[in-house]
Amino acid sequence: MTVMTGHSATSGKASIFRIAGTMRVTMAVVLVAVFAISASAQDAATPAGAPADVFPQPDRPVADIISPIWHDENERDKAGEPQQLVGLLGIKPAMTVADIGAGSGYYVVRLSPIVGASGRVIAEDVVPEYLEDLRRRVRDLGLANVGIVRGEAHDPKLPVQSLDLAILVHMYHEIAQPYALLYNLVPALKPGARIGIVDAFAPTAQHGTPPDLLRCELQAVGYRQISLDRLAGSDAYLAIFAPPTVANRTPPGAIVPCKAQ
Repeated sequence: MTVMTGHSATSGKASIFRIAGTMRVTMAVVLVAVFAISASAQDAATPAGAPADVFPQPDRPVADIISPIWHDENERDKAGEPQQLVGLLGIKPAMTVADIGAGSGYYVVRLSPIVGASGRVIAEDVVPEYLEDLRRRVRDLGLANVGIVRGEAHDPKLPVQSLDLAILVHMYHEIAQPYALLYNLVPALKPGARIGIVDAFAPTAQHGTPPDLLRCELQAVGYRQISLDRLAGSDAYLAIFAPPTVANRTPPGAIVPCKAQ
């Protein structure tokens, strides 16, 4: 048996401390690298969109955001609004759907079980308080396939080529930078993706969007309307559009604002 002298014991302890210190430094470096890689991956997945100031302002009133919900949820359920949207938009399992302007999460909680465990619902909004309430609702309901994103009026900040579908429900008239948002949404859409916009047959100042004005504003960015259907049980419609490619978007400086009639 080897007996350590006082000097040897002290040296042994010093060596142990040096090894432990080296391990702590190594772990710190690894963690920094991991976080740096994660941040880089996030930046690569969601690059900053074109800035708001390069786009024209809408040539019509923009309604104020006054509530996280449009009408009572039970009323909307009785009118069959979600079923109509699911059918007209062909929402099915394994799809990734973004609810832009998700508000209280009316569609988030109804689409989550439809897209299923292999699908995903991304809830996007610009109002922090709405998103906090929605986080609690999603957590309380145990919706594991829902992600929450805080966007900006000119940029939804959604990952590149992540979406099969984007829906904007009863909120288009509240978008302060519609041309910028539509332009910056395009990179997030997969080939063949669609966007569906639900709004009321009313002027934007009265929390609706006339269909001709909506069509004009989307065409100004390069979108093509596929269909427009009046929704039963309400004064609203669903307009479905095909987006342009990233390369075929109308350049910001060439976008001509549409005038409300």
